[in-house]
Amino acid sequence: MRTKSNYVGIDVGKDNLDFAVAGIEKITRFDNRASGIEALIRQIDHLQPKLIAVEASGGYEATFVEALMVKGHQVSVVNPTRIRALAKAKGLLAKTDEIDAQNIANYAAIIRPEPTKLREDLDQRIRALIIRREQLVDIRSAERNRLGTCHESTKEDIQEHLDWLGQQITHLETEIKQLVKGSEVWSRQIGLLETMPGVGFLTAVTLTANMPELGTLNRQKIAALAGLAPYNRDSGKKRGKRRIFGGRQSVRRVMYMAALSAMRYNPVIKKFYERLIENGKPFKVAITACMRKMITILNVMVKKQTGWVCPV
Repeated sequence: MRTKSNYVGIDVGKDNLDFAVAGIEKITRFDNRASGIEALIRQIDHLQPKLIAVEASGGYEATFVEALMVKGHQVSVVNPTRIRALAKAKGLLAKTDEIDAQNIANYAAIIRPEPTKLREDLDQRIRALIIRREQLVDIRSAERNRLGTCHESTKEDIQEHLDWLGQQITHLETEIKQLVKGSEVWSRQIGLLETMPGVGFLTAVTLTANMPELGTLNRQKIAALAGLAPYNRDSGKKRGKRRIFGGRQSVRRVMYMAALSAMRYNPVIKKFYERLIENGKPFKVAITACMRKMITILNVMVKKQTGWVCPV
């Protein structure tokens, strides 16, 4: 089994890591703790696989993936939706941890996704703060909704929580800005993205943290990665509506807010949006198209390392 042609799949859970090799039905389970991770990496070191596919599991995979990358292994963190889609295409409808691990290994062997790049410590710290800010913003939105319908006796408590959330979000934003200032690479990238009218600091820093591929992919791939590429839903004579699918929710969220601003202050996006509306496109379709146009322009800006230039 000591060959570079092996493809490995890891199904990640809160407590366990299930290990499988493409073409071999045997599944091995390890604890998702330091001792289990060390034992699994020793086995992987001996196997020397060409690629290790690890299912994205809400952060439970982070420690393991980083440890693999430090050891020099080629690792790809993959979207579980795509793994299930391939399994269904092959007629594999059952779902257990053992089956999932084998499906992930098969996905690695067939699709051969691009390896994920190792993040520097600063990247990880900034990304963690961005994720935490997004979590608090979601909680604040939920509390604001409750404030409008709650009983009078609970309004004061909810308002106090809202005030606290606002303070914490401001504190996190300040901390993010301080970390960015301390990095020439981050400052240059964010400064470049902010030259586009409509793109503010939070949009720029979220894109930098959550889309490191910006500037390295073509426009179709970068749009798909952001979840802004429309997919056909056609069958026979039926022509369904094209819909966006998957992608990175955090990127899509900040691009939505950026597009709202750009539709007013960015002459290119404003003109593009107005033309879509004049042609009878619904608001949701028009703003999604604006988001897609913006992310593809930003992709070119990063690739060429040139700031926004407004056409005459």
